[in-house]
Amino acid sequence: MTDAQRFESERLVMRPQRIEDAEALFEAYHDADLMQWWSSAPHMSIEETRDYLRPMLEGGDWRGWAITLKGDDRAIGTIAAGKRRTGVTEIGYMLARGAWGQGYAHEAVTRLLDLLFLEEGNRRVFADTDPDNVASNTLLERLGFTREARLRGEWETHIGVRDSFIWGMLRDEWKAA
Repeated sequence: MTDAQRFESERLVMRPQRIEDAEALFEAYHDADLMQWWSSAPHMSIEETRDYLRPMLEGGDWRGWAITLKGDDRAIGTIAAGKRRTGVTEIGYMLARGAWGQGYAHEAVTRLLDLLFLEEGNRRVFADTDPDNVASNTLLERLGFTREARLRGEWETHIGVRDSFIWGMLRDEWKAA
């Protein structure tokens, strides 16, 4: 990964992912309930998680960070930003089950939005979620995203063909929040 930088929030450090994060992140990627909302099936081995992380580590349109607690370099989740066109970025995130319910996703995504809008100058950020992923949809709504569309039959996943909600936010909306 060439251009992902480290950034921090009050309790978290988001640092560029490393292949060594596979051991910690396997907890999330192996979790069948969590992976129900992901675009791939649960991982059966740490090596499968390593293989999954490799393309992000090699660069391209996506930048990926490990979410860690300050003072502890072990990954508790991931957050990513994928450039779709000039000024438009898609985001994604995942937390291991042990990190749920503590506000870490809200804190990490808030800090990522600051980076994308205020530091990098993006005009639009969006996320694509499964309509049944209540936790992620609630988070995006709380952050001020607007549900812009429901794309029917958009994804063919390990649990079947699924619809997508498209959530969007413009820079001026983030500044106002």
